[in-house]
Amino acid sequence: MAETNETVKEITVEEKLKALHQLQNKMTEIDKIKILRGELPIEVQDLEDEIEGLNTRLANIKQDIENLGNEIGSLKNKIKESEALVAKYKTQIDNVSNSREFDHLSKEIEYQGLEIELANKNIREYESTVERKEGELAKTEEILKEKQDALTEKKEQLEEIIVDTKQDEERLRKEAKDIEAIIEPRLLQAFKRIRKNARNGLAVVPVERDSCGGCFNKIPAQRQLDIRSRKKIIVCEHCGRILIDPEMGAEK
Repeated sequence: MAETNETVKEITVEEKLKALHQLQNKMTEIDKIKILRGELPIEVQDLEDEIEGLNTRLANIKQDIENLGNEIGSLKNKIKESEALVAKYKTQIDNVSNSREFDHLSKEIEYQGLEIELANKNIREYESTVERKEGELAKTEEILKEKQDALTEKKEQLEEIIVDTKQDEERLRKEAKDIEAIIEPRLLQAFKRIRKNARNGLAVVPVERDSCGGCFNKIPAQRQLDIRSRKKIIVCEHCGRILIDPEMGAEK
């Protein structure tokens, strides 16, 4: 560890700039791989989230249909019970001995008739709801299948790209780590911060046509001379990117 620190201390400003430029090149290549993958990782995640939501929705619909089926079954049993009571009361009413008993049985028959009527009404409503739920279930299952097919396709595309680029990305990341090891922590942290805030991920840019290669603002002539001297690290006054001379910028 002591040797590494000593190496970092001995590195010249020009070597620091070259290391930063090389690191930027490696990170740019990694960015290109990510661009090649495009929005696929996000699309895959979004589809997986949608499918999870659809499965939850399907489970809820199926549970609703089951609950409604149970309610319909209970109501049909109630109708049978009421019909049995009506039959019983009609038999009893033929053998009544006074008007009070007749009135009582008549009211019971009427009440059970109303219960049967109400139960049938509820059954019709529940059956209508079940029909609607079954239509909703079929539609949701259709959407789920479409999403699952799309997910399979997106995953295959992503996997193909990952397989094609995995070795290159691993190599680039290893090379980037090796370069990072010779850059002092404070400067490396600044590089990462600039890169994170830069729209195109460029933290180190060359001067091109007397302008910053990142934001394209003009660089004063004296400042360009300082950049060409490679004696100190100079950043763009407008965008904060680290500036290097065109010759270094042309190096790979």
